Amino acid sequence: MSDLRTHPRFVTVEGGEGAGKTTVLNALRKVLEESGAEVVCTREPGGTPLAERIRALLLDPHHEAPAPETELLLMFAARVQHVRELILPALERGAWVLSDRFTDSSYAYQGGGRGLDVALIADLERRVVGLRPGLTLLLDLGVHQGRERMQVRDAAPDRIERERDEFFETVRAAYLARAQAEPQRIRVVDASSSAADVAYRASALLQHYLGVAP
Repeated sequence: MSDLRTHPRFVTVEGGEGAGKTTVLNALRKVLEESGAEVVCTREPGGTPLAERIRALLLDPHHEAPAPETELLLMFAARVQHVRELILPALERGAWVLSDRFTDSSYAYQGGGRGLDVALIADLERRVVGLRPGLTLLLDLGVHQGRERMQVRDAAPDRIERERDEFFETVRAAYLARAQAEPQRIRVVDASSSAADVAYRASALLQHYLGVAP
């Protein structure tokens, strides 16, 4: 692939730790299913058996930490598999695809958080992924509040969730910079209120998008 194509039926949800992406994705799925659409929900890294194995390598805190470049390339390896094996086939048959994270996460986490050259990320996005969502909802939440929400979860934190607050502040800033640069695609949702309120506002944005999407 060498072209970067935007697909209107591909919708992603982005945000930092504890922002409530799962709740929002469930609400978006309900909106689309009530319209009669077939909906495929997925996540990154992951989404296919091979991509899920890469996810396990990336997030396991018990083995050596990957170099930033290794982390980036593994993320893209999982992403390419995800796109080729799950996302594109679903879009080609007319389904909607909702994904918990996509390439914007690499710009935020590996570009912002790890300090890698965003030109490299853009080149990988164009050359090997070739796809971007028609709509991205960015759930914006302060790092401290996100940490508090994560502490009430039962699951142990993965390798990335164990990073310092400074890392996540940089990730948040990178996300907001992307939203400012692409306001038509990336819509920011204040995720600091209740889960129900955030889901309601995200659903309203999707319903508006359904009215204007080709």
